[in-house]
Amino acid sequence: MTDDINVTETTENNDKEYEDICMLCRRPESKAGKMITMQGGICLCADCLQKTLNSLEDSGAMQVFNFPPMPGMPTGAIGNNGNDGSSDSDKGNGDKNNNDMGMGGFGDVFRFFMGDMGNIPQNQKLKKKKAKPKTDEPDVMAKFDIKNLKPPHVIKAELDDYVVGQEHAKKVMSVAVYNHYKRAFDEAKDGIELEKSNMLMIGPTGCGKTYLVKTLAKLLNVPLAIADATSLTEAGYIGDDVESVVSKLLAAADNDVERAEKGIIFIDEIDKLAKKHTTNSRDVSGESVQQGLLKLLEGAEIEVPVGAMSKNAMVPMTTIDTSNILFIVGGAFPDLEAIIKRRMNKASAAGFLGELKDKYDGEKDILSQVKTEDLREFGMIPEFLGRLPVVFTLKPLTKEDMIRILTTPKNAIVKQYKKLLAMDEVDLQFDEDALEALADRAMERDIGARALRAIIEEIMLDIMYEIPKDDNIGTVVITKDYVTNNGAPGIIMRNAQLPG
Repeated sequence: MTDDINVTETTENNDKEYEDICMLCRRPESKAGKMITMQGGICLCADCLQKTLNSLEDSGAMQVFNFPPMPGMPTGAIGNNGNDGSSDSDKGNGDKNNNDMGMGGFGDVFRFFMGDMGNIPQNQKLKKKKAKPKTDEPDVMAKFDIKNLKPPHVIKAELDDYVVGQEHAKKVMSVAVYNHYKRAFDEAKDGIELEKSNMLMIGPTGCGKTYLVKTLAKLLNVPLAIADATSLTEAGYIGDDVESVVSKLLAAADNDVERAEKGIIFIDEIDKLAKKHTTNSRDVSGESVQQGLLKLLEGAEIEVPVGAMSKNAMVPMTTIDTSNILFIVGGAFPDLEAIIKRRMNKASAAGFLGELKDKYDGEKDILSQVKTEDLREFGMIPEFLGRLPVVFTLKPLTKEDMIRILTTPKNAIVKQYKKLLAMDEVDLQFDEDALEALADRAMERDIGARALRAIIEEIMLDIMYEIPKDDNIGTVVITKDYVTNNGAPGIIMRNAQLPG
Protein backbone atom coordinates (compact mmCIF):
# COMPACT_ATOMS: atom_id res chain seq x y z
CA MET A 1 0.00 0.00 0.00
CA THR A 2 2.87 2.33 0.87
CA ASP A 3 4.55 1.60 -2.46
CA ASP A 4 1.36 2.51 -4.32
CA ILE A 5 1.18 5.85 -2.48
CA ASN A 6 4.81 6.60 -3.28
CA VAL A 7 4.28 5.81 -6.96
CA THR A 8 1.22 8.04 -7.06
CA GLU A 9 3.05 10.93 -5.39
CA THR A 10 6.02 10.55 -7.77
CA THR A 11 3.70 10.61 -10.79
CA GLU A 12 1.91 13.70 -9.52
CA ASN A 13 5.22 15.48 -8.85
CA ASN A 14 6.46 14.62 -12.36
CA ASP A 15 3.23 15.94 -13.86
CA LYS A 16 3.69 19.22 -11.99
CA GLU A 17 7.20 19.61 -13.43
CA TYR A 18 6.02 19.35 -17.03
CA GLU A 19 3.71 21.59 -19.02
CA ASP A 20 0.41 20.42 -20.47
CA ILE A 21 0.39 20.35 -24.28
CA CYS A 22 -2.68 20.93 -26.42
CA MET A 23 -3.63 17.77 -28.29
CA LEU A 24 -4.57 19.64 -31.49
CA CYS A 25 -2.18 22.57 -31.98
CA ARG A 26 0.63 21.02 -29.88
CA ARG A 27 1.38 24.31 -28.14
CA PRO A 28 2.59 24.10 -24.53
CA GLU A 29 0.80 25.74 -21.64
CA SER A 30 3.34 28.59 -21.55
CA LYS A 31 2.33 29.59 -25.10
CA ALA A 32 -1.36 28.71 -25.31
CA GLY A 33 -2.46 29.54 -21.78
CA LYS A 34 -4.32 27.44 -19.23
CA MET A 35 -5.33 24.02 -20.57
CA ILE A 36 -8.69 22.29 -20.21
CA THR A 37 -8.22 18.67 -19.14
CA MET A 38 -10.86 16.12 -20.10
CA GLN A 39 -11.35 12.41 -19.53
CA GLY A 40 -8.43 10.24 -20.52
CA GLY A 41 -5.86 12.98 -19.89
CA ILE A 42 -6.78 14.88 -23.07
CA CYS A 43 -5.70 18.53 -22.91
CA LEU A 44 -7.05 21.29 -25.10
CA CYS A 45 -6.28 24.99 -25.12
CA ALA A 46 -9.19 27.40 -25.02
CA ASP A 47 -8.67 28.44 -28.68
CA CYS A 48 -8.76 24.89 -30.05
CA LEU A 49 -11.71 23.92 -27.87
CA GLN A 50 -13.77 26.91 -29.00
CA LYS A 51 -12.94 26.34 -32.68
CA THR A 52 -13.80 22.64 -32.36
CA LEU A 53 -17.14 23.41 -30.71
CA ASN A 54 -17.94 25.98 -33.39
CA SER A 55 -17.14 23.46 -36.14
CA LEU A 56 -19.33 20.80 -34.52
CA GLU A 57 -22.19 23.24 -34.11
CA ASP A 58 -21.97 24.38 -37.73
CA SER A 59 -21.92 20.80 -39.01
CA GLY A 60 -24.86 19.72 -36.83
CA ALA A 61 -22.80 17.10 -35.04
CA MET A 62 -23.85 18.44 -31.64
CA GLN A 63 -27.37 17.16 -32.25
CA VAL A 64 -26.08 13.76 -33.37
CA PHE A 65 -23.87 13.17 -30.32
CA ASN A 66 -26.43 14.73 -27.96
CA PHE A 67 -23.81 16.24 -25.61
CA PRO A 68 -24.70 16.78 -21.97
CA PRO A 69 -24.93 20.40 -20.82
CA MET A 70 -21.72 22.29 -20.10
CA PRO A 71 -21.40 24.16 -16.80
CA GLY A 72 -22.41 27.80 -16.86
CA MET A 73 -24.10 27.57 -20.26
CA PRO A 74 -27.80 28.39 -20.68
CA THR A 75 -30.20 26.02 -22.33
CA GLY A 76 -29.86 26.10 -26.09
CA ALA A 77 -26.14 26.98 -26.00
CA ILE A 78 -23.43 24.80 -27.51
CA GLY A 79 -23.73 21.31 -26.05
CA ASN A 80 -26.87 22.29 -24.12
CA ASN A 81 -29.85 21.15 -26.18
CA GLY A 82 -31.84 20.20 -23.10
CA ASN A 83 -32.96 16.89 -24.65
CA ASP A 84 -30.12 14.65 -23.52
CA GLY A 85 -32.34 12.56 -21.29
CA SER A 86 -30.06 12.95 -18.28
CA SER A 87 -31.32 13.96 -14.88
CA ASP A 88 -30.89 17.44 -13.54
CA SER A 89 -28.43 16.19 -10.95
CA ASP A 90 -26.21 14.75 -13.68
CA LYS A 91 -26.16 17.85 -15.88
CA GLY A 92 -22.95 19.81 -15.75
CA ASN A 93 -21.39 17.69 -12.98
CA GLY A 94 -19.00 15.54 -14.98
CA ASP A 95 -16.24 13.46 -13.47
CA LYS A 96 -14.50 15.57 -10.87
CA ASN A 97 -11.64 13.09 -10.52
CA ASN A 98 -10.78 13.46 -14.19
CA ASN A 99 -11.28 17.24 -14.19
CA ASP A 100 -13.30 17.05 -17.43
CA MET A 101 -15.04 20.38 -16.87
CA GLY A 102 -18.42 18.65 -16.92
CA MET A 103 -17.98 17.38 -20.47
CA GLY A 104 -18.03 13.63 -19.93
CA GLY A 105 -19.67 12.83 -23.25
CA PHE A 106 -17.48 15.37 -25.02
CA GLY A 107 -14.35 13.67 -23.67
CA ASP A 108 -15.68 10.25 -24.72
CA VAL A 109 -16.15 11.49 -28.27
CA PHE A 110 -12.61 12.87 -28.38
CA ARG A 111 -11.15 9.61 -27.07
CA PHE A 112 -13.19 7.71 -29.66
CA PHE A 113 -11.83 9.77 -32.57
CA MET A 114 -8.33 10.54 -31.31
CA GLY A 115 -7.43 7.32 -29.52
CA ASP A 116 -4.20 7.80 -27.56
CA MET A 117 -3.21 11.11 -29.20
CA GLY A 118 -3.78 12.86 -25.91
CA ASN A 119 -0.93 10.91 -24.28
CA ILE A 120 2.19 12.92 -25.07
CA PRO A 121 5.40 10.82 -24.96
CA GLN A 122 7.71 11.68 -22.08
CA ASN A 123 10.53 12.73 -24.42
CA GLN A 124 8.23 15.31 -26.05
CA LYS A 125 7.08 16.98 -22.85
CA LEU A 126 8.38 20.40 -21.84
CA LYS A 127 9.57 21.11 -18.34
CA LYS A 128 8.12 24.18 -16.76
CA LYS A 129 10.49 27.12 -16.46
CA LYS A 130 11.31 28.31 -12.99
CA ALA A 131 9.74 31.62 -12.15
CA LYS A 132 12.23 34.46 -12.33
CA PRO A 133 12.74 36.27 -9.04
CA LYS A 134 11.01 39.61 -8.91
CA THR A 135 13.22 42.67 -8.75
CA ASP A 136 12.54 46.09 -7.34
CA GLU A 137 13.62 47.77 -10.57
CA PRO A 138 10.87 49.82 -12.25
CA ASP A 139 9.45 48.80 -15.59
CA VAL A 140 11.48 51.03 -17.88
CA MET A 141 9.45 50.10 -20.94
CA ALA A 142 6.25 51.30 -19.30
CA LYS A 143 7.84 54.75 -18.95
CA PHE A 144 9.35 54.86 -22.44
CA ASP A 145 7.84 57.97 -23.96
CA ILE A 146 8.95 61.20 -25.61
CA LYS A 147 9.62 62.86 -22.25
CA ASN A 148 12.41 60.50 -21.25
CA LEU A 149 13.69 59.68 -24.75
CA LYS A 150 17.48 59.91 -24.71
CA PRO A 151 18.97 62.59 -27.00
CA PRO A 152 21.48 61.56 -29.71
CA HIS A 153 24.63 62.56 -27.80
CA VAL A 154 23.58 60.46 -24.80
CA ILE A 155 22.78 57.45 -27.02
CA LYS A 156 26.18 57.72 -28.71
CA ALA A 157 27.99 58.10 -25.39
CA GLU A 158 26.39 54.89 -24.14
CA LEU A 159 27.24 53.11 -27.39
CA ASP A 160 30.88 54.19 -26.88
CA ASP A 161 30.98 52.10 -23.69
CA TYR A 162 30.31 48.92 -25.67
CA VAL A 163 31.38 49.52 -29.28
CA VAL A 164 34.91 50.46 -30.33
CA GLY A 165 35.39 52.75 -33.33
CA GLN A 166 32.69 53.29 -36.00
CA GLU A 167 32.19 56.88 -34.87
CA HIS A 168 30.24 57.92 -37.97
CA ALA A 169 27.96 54.88 -37.81
CA LYS A 170 27.16 55.47 -34.13
CA LYS A 171 26.39 59.12 -34.81
CA VAL A 172 24.07 58.30 -37.72
CA MET A 173 22.24 55.60 -35.75
CA SER A 174 21.81 57.82 -32.70
CA VAL A 175 20.21 60.62 -34.72
CA ALA A 176 18.04 58.24 -36.80
CA VAL A 177 16.72 56.41 -33.73
CA TYR A 178 16.04 59.66 -31.90
CA ASN A 179 14.06 61.06 -34.84
CA HIS A 180 12.20 57.79 -35.35
CA TYR A 181 10.87 57.63 -31.80
CA LYS A 182 9.94 61.31 -31.86
CA ARG A 183 7.83 60.38 -34.87
CA ALA A 184 6.40 57.33 -33.08
CA PHE A 185 5.31 59.40 -30.07
CA ASP A 186 4.05 62.35 -32.13
CA GLU A 187 0.35 62.86 -31.48
CA ALA A 188 0.02 66.39 -32.82
CA LYS A 189 -2.73 66.83 -35.41
CA ASP A 190 -1.19 69.74 -37.30
CA GLY A 191 -1.27 68.11 -40.73
CA ILE A 192 2.49 67.47 -40.78
CA GLU A 193 3.24 63.76 -40.96
CA LEU A 194 6.78 62.64 -40.23
CA GLU A 195 8.20 59.95 -42.52
CA LYS A 196 9.96 56.79 -41.37
CA SER A 197 13.75 56.65 -41.36
CA ASN A 198 14.62 53.00 -41.89
CA MET A 199 18.35 52.29 -42.10
CA LEU A 200 20.67 50.34 -44.37
CA MET A 201 24.13 49.62 -42.99
CA ILE A 202 26.95 48.34 -45.17
CA GLY A 203 30.19 46.95 -43.80
CA PRO A 204 32.64 44.04 -44.03
CA THR A 205 32.13 40.94 -41.93
CA GLY A 206 33.06 41.25 -38.27
CA CYS A 207 32.95 45.05 -38.15
CA GLY A 208 30.09 45.19 -35.60
CA LYS A 209 26.82 45.58 -37.54
CA THR A 210 24.76 43.13 -35.50
CA TYR A 211 26.47 44.10 -32.26
CA LEU A 212 25.60 47.76 -32.80
CA VAL A 213 21.90 46.98 -33.21
CA LYS A 214 21.83 44.64 -30.20
CA THR A 215 23.49 47.24 -28.02
CA LEU A 216 21.17 49.98 -29.26
CA ALA A 217 18.03 47.96 -28.45
CA LYS A 218 19.44 47.09 -25.03
CA LEU A 219 20.16 50.73 -24.18
CA LEU A 220 16.69 51.86 -25.30
CA ASN A 221 15.03 48.85 -23.64
CA VAL A 222 12.81 48.14 -26.62
CA PRO A 223 12.02 44.68 -28.03
CA LEU A 224 14.39 43.56 -30.77
CA ALA A 225 13.97 40.86 -33.39
CA ILE A 226 16.93 39.70 -35.47
CA ALA A 227 16.10 37.84 -38.66
CA ASP A 228 18.31 36.27 -41.29
CA ALA A 229 17.37 37.23 -44.83
CA THR A 230 18.73 33.94 -46.19
CA SER A 231 15.80 32.00 -44.70
CA LEU A 232 13.10 34.26 -46.18
CA THR A 233 11.19 33.19 -49.28
CA GLU A 234 8.18 34.37 -51.22
CA ALA A 235 4.80 33.44 -49.74
CA GLY A 236 3.77 29.95 -50.78
CA TYR A 237 7.26 28.47 -50.94
CA ILE A 238 9.23 26.45 -48.40
CA GLY A 239 10.89 28.79 -45.91
CA ASP A 240 9.87 31.74 -43.76
CA ASP A 241 7.62 34.41 -45.24
CA VAL A 242 8.29 38.08 -44.60
CA GLU A 243 5.64 38.30 -41.86
CA SER A 244 7.70 35.89 -39.74
CA VAL A 245 10.08 38.73 -38.81
CA VAL A 246 7.16 40.56 -37.19
CA SER A 247 6.18 37.35 -35.38
CA LYS A 248 9.68 37.23 -33.88
CA LEU A 249 9.29 40.80 -32.69
CA LEU A 250 5.92 40.01 -31.10
CA ALA A 251 7.50 37.06 -29.28
CA ALA A 252 10.38 39.28 -28.10
CA ALA A 253 7.77 41.70 -26.68
CA ASP A 254 6.09 38.88 -24.70
CA ASN A 255 3.07 39.02 -27.03
CA ASP A 256 2.45 42.66 -26.09
CA VAL A 257 1.24 44.27 -29.32
CA GLU A 258 1.70 47.83 -28.04
CA ARG A 259 5.36 47.18 -27.17
CA ALA A 260 5.99 45.32 -30.42
CA GLU A 261 4.68 48.22 -32.48
CA LYS A 262 7.52 50.39 -31.10
CA GLY A 263 10.28 47.79 -31.42
CA ILE A 264 13.23 47.30 -33.75
CA ILE A 265 13.62 44.66 -36.46
CA PHE A 266 17.10 43.94 -37.77
CA ILE A 267 17.34 41.90 -40.97
CA ASP A 268 20.88 40.65 -41.47
CA GLU A 269 22.51 39.37 -44.65
CA ILE A 270 20.25 41.62 -46.72
CA ASP A 271 22.75 41.48 -49.58
CA LYS A 272 21.74 37.83 -50.13
CA LEU A 273 18.38 39.12 -51.43
CA ALA A 274 20.00 40.74 -54.47
CA LYS A 275 18.18 39.71 -57.63
CA LYS A 276 19.98 37.17 -59.73
CA HIS A 277 21.00 38.33 -63.20
CA THR A 278 21.86 34.92 -64.66
CA THR A 279 18.69 32.89 -64.15
CA ASN A 280 15.46 32.31 -66.03
CA SER A 281 13.57 30.76 -63.08
CA ARG A 282 11.48 32.63 -60.53
CA ASP A 283 13.67 34.31 -57.92
CA VAL A 284 11.68 33.28 -54.83
CA SER A 285 14.45 34.04 -52.34
CA GLY A 286 15.78 37.24 -53.89
CA GLU A 287 13.84 39.89 -55.74
CA SER A 288 10.49 38.44 -54.63
CA VAL A 289 11.46 38.81 -50.97
CA GLN A 290 12.50 42.42 -51.55
CA GLN A 291 9.05 43.08 -53.01
CA GLY A 292 7.40 41.34 -50.06
CA LEU A 293 9.29 43.52 -47.59
CA LEU A 294 8.07 46.74 -49.19
CA LYS A 295 4.78 46.89 -47.31
CA LEU A 296 6.50 46.18 -43.98
CA LEU A 297 9.09 48.91 -44.46
CA GLU A 298 6.50 51.43 -45.58
CA GLY A 299 4.08 50.64 -42.78
CA ALA A 300 1.06 48.37 -42.96
CA GLU A 301 -1.34 46.45 -40.75
CA ILE A 302 -0.62 42.74 -41.05
CA GLU A 303 -1.93 39.66 -39.31
CA VAL A 304 0.62 37.54 -37.50
CA PRO A 305 0.20 34.35 -35.43
CA VAL A 306 0.47 34.52 -31.65
CA GLY A 307 2.81 31.99 -30.07
CA ALA A 308 3.91 30.49 -33.40
CA MET A 309 6.12 31.39 -36.34
CA SER A 310 3.77 30.26 -39.11
CA LYS A 311 0.11 30.82 -39.79
CA ASN A 312 -2.08 27.91 -38.78
CA ALA A 313 -5.81 27.35 -38.60
CA MET A 314 -5.51 26.46 -34.92
CA VAL A 315 -3.30 29.40 -33.92
CA PRO A 316 -4.86 32.74 -32.91
CA MET A 317 -3.97 35.78 -35.02
CA THR A 318 -3.44 39.41 -34.10
CA THR A 319 -2.98 42.58 -36.13
CA ILE A 320 0.22 44.62 -35.86
CA ASP A 321 0.83 48.04 -37.41
CA THR A 322 4.42 48.28 -38.68
CA SER A 323 4.29 52.06 -39.17
CA ASN A 324 6.21 52.75 -35.95
CA ILE A 325 8.55 49.75 -36.12
CA LEU A 326 12.12 50.74 -36.94
CA PHE A 327 13.64 48.51 -39.62
CA ILE A 328 17.42 48.22 -39.84
CA VAL A 329 18.91 46.06 -42.58
CA GLY A 330 22.56 45.23 -42.99
CA GLY A 331 24.93 43.22 -45.10
CA ALA A 332 28.55 42.83 -46.16
CA PHE A 333 27.77 43.34 -49.88
CA PRO A 334 30.80 41.48 -51.28
CA ASP A 335 32.12 42.74 -54.62
CA LEU A 336 30.38 46.08 -54.09
CA GLU A 337 33.83 47.68 -54.03
CA ALA A 338 34.41 46.64 -57.64
CA ILE A 339 31.13 48.25 -58.70
CA ILE A 340 32.05 51.49 -56.93
CA LYS A 341 35.50 51.51 -58.58
CA ARG A 342 33.97 51.02 -62.03
CA ARG A 343 31.68 53.99 -61.49
CA MET A 344 34.50 56.17 -60.26
CA ASN A 345 36.76 55.17 -63.16
CA LYS A 346 34.32 56.04 -65.94
CA ALA A 347 36.76 58.60 -67.31
CA SER A 348 38.90 57.21 -70.11
CA ALA A 349 42.41 56.15 -69.24
CA ALA A 350 43.71 57.61 -72.51
CA GLY A 351 44.83 61.22 -73.03
CA PHE A 352 46.33 63.86 -70.81
CA LEU A 353 43.28 64.02 -68.51
CA GLY A 354 42.92 60.26 -68.25
CA GLU A 355 42.92 58.43 -64.91
CA LEU A 356 44.64 55.14 -64.14
CA LYS A 357 42.30 52.20 -63.63
CA ASP A 358 44.14 51.19 -60.46
CA LYS A 359 43.83 54.65 -58.92
CA TYR A 360 41.41 53.47 -56.21
CA ASP A 361 42.87 49.99 -55.63
CA GLY A 362 44.69 51.15 -52.51
CA GLU A 363 41.64 52.89 -51.05
CA LYS A 364 40.74 51.06 -47.83
CA ASP A 365 37.45 52.86 -47.19
CA ILE A 366 36.05 52.60 -50.70
CA LEU A 367 32.63 51.53 -49.34
CA SER A 368 32.08 55.03 -47.94
CA GLN A 369 31.74 56.25 -51.55
CA VAL A 370 28.68 54.05 -52.18
CA LYS A 371 25.66 55.53 -53.98
CA THR A 372 22.19 54.24 -54.74
CA GLU A 373 23.14 53.44 -58.33
CA ASP A 374 25.86 51.10 -57.05
CA LEU A 375 23.36 49.20 -54.91
CA ARG A 376 20.95 48.96 -57.87
CA GLU A 377 23.69 47.46 -60.00
CA PHE A 378 24.44 45.04 -57.16
CA GLY A 379 20.88 43.72 -57.39
CA MET A 380 18.70 45.73 -54.98
CA ILE A 381 15.46 46.98 -56.54
CA PRO A 382 14.76 50.77 -56.55
CA GLU A 383 11.51 50.45 -54.56
CA PHE A 384 13.37 48.67 -51.77
CA LEU A 385 16.18 51.24 -51.62
CA GLY A 386 13.64 54.08 -51.64
CA ARG A 387 12.24 52.85 -48.33
CA LEU A 388 15.70 52.93 -46.71
CA PRO A 389 16.58 56.64 -46.71
CA VAL A 390 19.41 56.38 -44.16
CA VAL A 391 22.39 54.59 -45.76
CA PHE A 392 25.75 54.47 -43.99
CA THR A 393 28.86 52.32 -44.00
CA LEU A 394 31.06 50.81 -41.31
CA LYS A 395 34.82 50.92 -41.65
CA PRO A 396 37.08 47.86 -41.52
CA LEU A 397 38.74 47.42 -38.14
CA THR A 398 42.37 48.46 -37.74
CA LYS A 399 45.01 46.89 -35.51
CA GLU A 400 44.50 49.62 -32.92
CA ASP A 401 40.75 48.91 -32.95
CA MET A 402 41.46 45.22 -32.35
CA ILE A 403 43.59 45.99 -29.29
CA ARG A 404 40.93 48.30 -27.87
CA ILE A 405 38.21 45.69 -28.50
CA LEU A 406 40.20 43.24 -26.38
CA THR A 407 40.31 45.46 -23.31
CA THR A 408 38.19 48.65 -23.50
CA PRO A 409 34.43 47.78 -23.78
CA LYS A 410 32.43 46.87 -20.69
CA ASN A 411 32.15 43.28 -21.85
CA ALA A 412 35.59 43.02 -23.51
CA ILE A 413 36.88 39.55 -24.31
CA VAL A 414 39.83 39.86 -21.93
CA LYS A 415 37.46 40.92 -19.12
CA GLN A 416 35.29 37.87 -19.81
CA TYR A 417 38.23 35.48 -19.39
CA LYS A 418 39.44 37.32 -16.32
CA LYS A 419 36.03 36.69 -14.79
CA LEU A 420 36.09 33.01 -15.78
CA LEU A 421 39.45 32.42 -14.08
CA ALA A 422 38.45 34.59 -11.10
CA MET A 423 35.79 31.97 -10.38
CA ASP A 424 38.69 29.55 -9.87
CA GLU A 425 40.44 32.21 -7.71
CA VAL A 426 43.11 32.75 -10.36
CA ASP A 427 44.26 36.16 -11.63
CA LEU A 428 44.64 36.38 -15.43
CA GLN A 429 46.94 39.02 -16.92
CA PHE A 430 47.88 39.95 -20.49
CA ASP A 431 51.15 41.61 -21.48
CA GLU A 432 50.96 44.58 -23.84
CA ASP A 433 53.08 42.69 -26.36
CA ALA A 434 50.65 39.77 -26.12
CA LEU A 435 47.71 42.01 -26.97
CA GLU A 436 49.54 43.32 -30.05
CA ALA A 437 50.37 39.77 -31.11
CA LEU A 438 46.70 38.81 -30.76
CA ALA A 439 45.68 41.79 -32.92
CA ASP A 440 48.28 40.86 -35.57
CA ARG A 441 46.96 37.28 -35.77
CA ALA A 442 43.38 38.57 -36.02
CA MET A 443 44.27 40.94 -38.87
CA GLU A 444 45.80 38.03 -40.81
CA ARG A 445 42.52 36.10 -40.73
CA ASP A 446 40.61 39.06 -42.24
CA ILE A 447 37.26 38.22 -40.64
CA GLY A 448 37.03 41.20 -38.32
CA ALA A 449 36.51 41.06 -34.56
CA ARG A 450 35.21 37.47 -34.76
CA ALA A 451 38.84 36.38 -35.24
CA LEU A 452 39.75 37.68 -31.77
CA ARG A 453 37.33 35.35 -30.04
CA ALA A 454 38.50 32.38 -32.10
CA ILE A 455 42.19 33.05 -31.38
CA ILE A 456 41.70 33.56 -27.63
CA GLU A 457 39.60 30.39 -27.43
CA GLU A 458 42.50 28.58 -29.07
CA ILE A 459 45.28 29.88 -26.82
CA MET A 460 43.22 29.61 -23.63
CA LEU A 461 42.19 25.99 -24.20
CA ASP A 462 45.14 24.36 -22.38
CA ILE A 463 45.07 26.96 -19.61
CA MET A 464 41.36 26.46 -18.92
CA TYR A 465 41.95 22.70 -18.91
CA GLU A 466 44.96 22.66 -16.58
CA ILE A 467 44.03 25.40 -14.07
CA PRO A 468 41.38 23.41 -12.13
CA LYS A 469 43.94 20.62 -11.54
CA ASP A 470 46.21 22.69 -9.27
CA ASP A 471 44.80 24.81 -6.45
CA ASN A 472 48.20 26.41 -5.85
CA ILE A 473 48.18 28.45 -9.06
CA GLY A 474 47.50 32.10 -8.24
CA THR A 475 48.31 34.08 -11.40
CA VAL A 476 48.55 33.32 -15.12
CA VAL A 477 50.34 35.78 -17.41
CA ILE A 478 49.74 35.58 -21.18
CA THR A 479 52.95 36.55 -22.98
CA LYS A 480 53.80 37.34 -26.59
CA ASP A 481 55.82 34.13 -26.91
CA TYR A 482 52.81 32.07 -25.84
CA VAL A 483 50.52 33.82 -28.35
CA THR A 484 53.03 33.20 -31.17
CA ASN A 485 53.54 29.55 -30.10
CA ASN A 486 57.16 30.19 -29.08
CA GLY A 487 56.84 29.71 -25.34
CA ALA A 488 54.63 28.99 -22.36
CA PRO A 489 52.47 31.31 -20.26
CA GLY A 490 53.81 32.70 -17.02
CA ILE A 491 52.58 30.78 -13.97
CA ILE A 492 52.88 32.34 -10.51
CA MET A 493 51.99 30.20 -7.52
CA ARG A 494 50.06 31.53 -4.54
CA ASN A 495 51.97 33.58 -1.95
CA ALA A 496 54.79 34.10 -4.48
CA GLN A 497 56.11 37.56 -5.26
CA LEU A 498 55.66 39.06 -8.71
CA PRO A 499 58.99 39.75 -10.46
CA GLY A 500 60.16 43.34 -10.38
